[in-house]
Amino acid sequence: MRLSVVTVLHDSAPELPALLASLGRHLPDAQVVAVDTASTDDGPALAADAGAEVVRLAANPGFGAANNAGVERARHRVSVLINPDCELIDSGLEGLAEAARRHDALLAPRLLGLDGLVQHTAHPLPGTPGALLPAVLHPPLLPSALRERTEPWRSARARTTGWAIAACLVARTGTLRRLGPFDPEPFLFFEDLDLCLRARAAGVPTVYVPQVTVRHAGGHSTLRAYAGEPHTLLAQRRRSVVRARRGTLAAATDDVAQTLTFLTRWAARAALRRPRGRQRDQLRAQLGSR
Repeated sequence: MRLSVVTVLHDSAPELPALLASLGRHLPDAQVVAVDTASTDDGPALAADAGAEVVRLAANPGFGAANNAGVERARHRVSVLINPDCELIDSGLEGLAEAARRHDALLAPRLLGLDGLVQHTAHPLPGTPGALLPAVLHPPLLPSALRERTEPWRSARARTTGWAIAACLVARTGTLRRLGPFDPEPFLFFEDLDLCLRARAAGVPTVYVPQVTVRHAGGHSTLRAYAGEPHTLLAQRRRSVVRARRGTLAAATDDVAQTLTFLTRWAARAALRRPRGRQRDQLRAQLGSR
């Protein structure tokens, strides 16, 4: 099956060989486009040596704009957007590509971390009143059906979801180009939320497909660049996207849900005498970024 694969590089040499090798094993006929955003390492050379088409940008315009440049080079009807810190473990993306040919949707596989655990990559629609329930009541305490709605990444079957992390997305190339796919203005963070919300408004659903699994290290460039998690920037970007795509009321509701989530998680870990530095930092950033 012919499809195009787009990956964006920024000092990605440590992680890239695993992705390139897995593409060679499981998608040997794919067109691979590697967009380099002014890397200082040999990632672009590694991609070229593996047969990828390397697009060298003179500067780093950000994740969204770089992906858009790669999609413009795609030659096939279906494209895969995949981060360089991902690794295919089988040919499951072919099944997603075939599904994309039949149905116009953004298709997201299940992502596993290097520890083998399922990553929290599929999420409900932000800014709904229902989002307040899991914010105050720990999801494991909810009935299974309701828990799956609030944490769709737990699903064992394919399901439509509000949005999904764009570490790996499969869709029709024409649809991606029509959508952007990404807003090129923001430099980083929540481009995937913005894409999925705009796709939803255009009648294109986001579908989480847990039957297909991809390994994902996660945060390979952002953690290095920001020396950790940039909680304040994350809070600001999420608020901006929800307000722009869902309106002021939804943004206010999402703000409350996020604040309550961080607060209740911090309190629970404090009661159990567990480390809670991350939850404290998230809460401070959420309140301080308003």
